[in-house]
Amino acid sequence: MLDKPKYKFLIQQYKNKIYTYSIYMLRNKIDAEEVTQEVMIKIWKNIDQVNALAAKTWIMKTTNNLCIDYLRKRAINNKREVDLSEDFEGSFSNKSNSDDPSSIVHNKMVYEKIKEEIIRLPENLKSVFVMYEIQGLKYKEISISLKMPINSVKVYLLRARKNLQKELKKYEAD
Repeated sequence: MLDKPKYKFLIQQYKNKIYTYSIYMLRNKIDAEEVTQEVMIKIWKNIDQVNALAAKTWIMKTTNNLCIDYLRKRAINNKREVDLSEDFEGSFSNKSNSDDPSSIVHNKMVYEKIKEEIIRLPENLKSVFVMYEIQGLKYKEISISLKMPINSVKVYLLRARKNLQKELKKYEAD
């Protein structure tokens, strides 16, 4: 029998994470919505087999696999617009407590530049970076989701950070 409260709980917990990850990977709102919907359907179909303790890893692995499928099916257009990620925007805006209008404008410009640079990361680095920094997954969860050794996760995360640091150096506060 299907466990409706368990399904409802999982959807409430992970729908935003699924969508945010998908938008960063696919760079397209419609595709991200479709992936999110497909993941929710897969959760529904497999609700009896999903271990509540391992659900996060399984859901992110499923999301990643569907995103890869979408990327393979279509040619990637690097100039597509990406809607603001609530998770990333929220965490970025919370770090600046200034009411100074020039600081607010500067922070918005830096935020947009950071978002652009994350999108430009190679897919392998971007997936690890988004899962760790934006989604808040642990190394082990990322390792299981992406089927790669924990050391590779750490290396990819380091490379993504260095790449972003290099690209964003000119926006460093004076």
